[in-house]
Amino acid sequence: MYNKIDWKRKLSSRKFWAALVGFITALLTAFNIADAVAVQVAAVIMAFATLISYILAEGFIDAKDAGSDTINHIYTENYKEPRE
Repeated sequence: MYNKIDWKRKLSSRKFWAALVGFITALLTAFNIADAVAVQVAAVIMAFATLISYILAEGFIDAKDAGSDTINHIYTENYKEPRE
């Protein structure tokens, strides 16, 4: 009946962050907060959104790579034993 919210998808959505910035700047305007402060708050939120999106995207890529059938080859043709 009720589906769980996919927070990874939500937090990496540009639409979500744009809506959040719009909501918060509207609240700041409603409470007569200076425009410069509203711009700074919006900038901080978007910087945070960029960071979160990057972290989630990299995590997704790493998780996808971990499940692949890729084999890492280590070549030892020119390997020399260390001297003691």
